[in-house]
Amino acid sequence: MEKTASQADLGTGPRESASRGAGAGLTTGALARRLGVSPTTLRSWDRRYGIGPEVRGEGRHRRWTPRDVAVLEAMCRLTSAGVPPAEAARTASRGADDAVALADDVEAAPTGGARTRASGTLPLGDVRQECRGLARAAVRLDAPAVEQQLASAVDDHGIVVAWQEVMVPTLHAVGRKWASSGDRYVEVEHLLSWHVSSALRRCTRPLGTPGPAHAPGPVLLACVPGEQHSLPLEALNAGLCELGLPTRMFGGAVPAEALTAAVTRIGPAVVVLWAQTRSAASLPLAQHIAGAQWGVRGARGRPVVMLGGPGWLGRPGPGMLRPTSLKDALDVLSGLYSQGTPAGS
Repeated sequence: MEKTASQADLGTGPRESASRGAGAGLTTGALARRLGVSPTTLRSWDRRYGIGPEVRGEGRHRRWTPRDVAVLEAMCRLTSAGVPPAEAARTASRGADDAVALADDVEAAPTGGARTRASGTLPLGDVRQECRGLARAAVRLDAPAVEQQLASAVDDHGIVVAWQEVMVPTLHAVGRKWASSGDRYVEVEHLLSWHVSSALRRCTRPLGTPGPAHAPGPVLLACVPGEQHSLPLEALNAGLCELGLPTRMFGGAVPAEALTAAVTRIGPAVVVLWAQTRSAASLPLAQHIAGAQWGVRGARGRPVVMLGGPGWLGRPGPGMLRPTSLKDALDVLSGLYSQGTPAGS
């Protein structure tokens, strides 16, 4: 199990000291963020199973001591391993060591055993603490907690860090778990992906009034034909909106003809083409888009093309931008717009 927070974070540790006042221990909201569950879940466990705080402040506000946290961490591990909540609560109340042993037994049981596991731990490795809370919420299919964890990550760290250091590691862990477990955990990936997409879209702002006629066109973002993995593009779109740059987001699997038509109609300064797989990355398509033109004779424009995603690795793309990360892409694009760079000529 993970190490509990220090007494400096949680207030005084022993029960006698914790009872001195409402200032001791974590609030329900803080503990929920730490564990990756919703505050409603903690209140429900308290009401149904007696897994509640030792200290209640003025007005019956819950204050959770280090011992409470240890019990709830055990409760979370057990429920994530598929132990029914009532049994998990009884075991967690007896002690964290018992809970760890039972969870290990459940996770080691064969699929056809007496107990069916609904979920389990994810292979996260060395990641931010927020990843662990998000993963716990995802494997429990606790949608309110997933939404809260994602919103907090964006609010606390901004789009770039939230995407690169919280969302992506957790998504990768879910993908690895799914790949190694047959069709299990696909529901976890779907729920997590949907909420990540929702969190990113909440960061986009409504389009403002059109800029002056001579201003560079927007950034057009599209997945190449056959490519449905649009989350990285949604992260880039959110980051560009955070910077106040104009965008047009077309999402997954845009047909080549539709993409070409959109380029000539919009006149974008930059076209970002995302390809997750090598089979989807079409260099002829990228070259065709780079050569697209619009405008009147003598004042025609062409877009700058940015190739994003691992599918483009090893593919020569002379004259095309090749960012290595979300931050790199945002830095390059903001630099182009700060210079007032028009579409290619």
